Amino acid sequence: MTSLEDLVRLRKARDMIDREYAKPLDVPVLARHALMSPGHFSRSFKAAFGESPYSYLMTRRIERAKALLRIGELSVTEVCFAVGCSSLGTFSTRFTELVGESPSSYRARTEHVDGAGMAPCVAKIYTRPVRQRS
Repeated sequence: MTSLEDLVRLRKARDMIDREYAKPLDVPVLARHALMSPGHFSRSFKAAFGESPYSYLMTRRIERAKALLRIGELSVTEVCFAVGCSSLGTFSTRFTELVGESPSSYRARTEHVDGAGMAPCVAKIYTRPVRQRS
């Protein structure tokens, strides 16, 4: 069972991911921020939030990538690096896994769609990537 103190630390680490998703974050960096060992941090994060720290980080990155692709000012490669991914192949694989289509297909289908007339809170929910579980 996760203590209240650990939950506070885990939320701070999750907030760090939300703020700094484009920076090179990994479990040891996040664990240090949460004042935990990497193993304990990973297990506790998954128990508290239902997904691993890496999965949560990639969801944030793909969420931002979707917004950048809809705007259409950057290439897929530029979007990949802008959201903190260092490998176009890994980015494309994760994007396809979370969104259900490749970044290029997503861009072609949604370019310049900004959610006009949609409240920002609704747009955020509507565009949030959801991991496809089989």
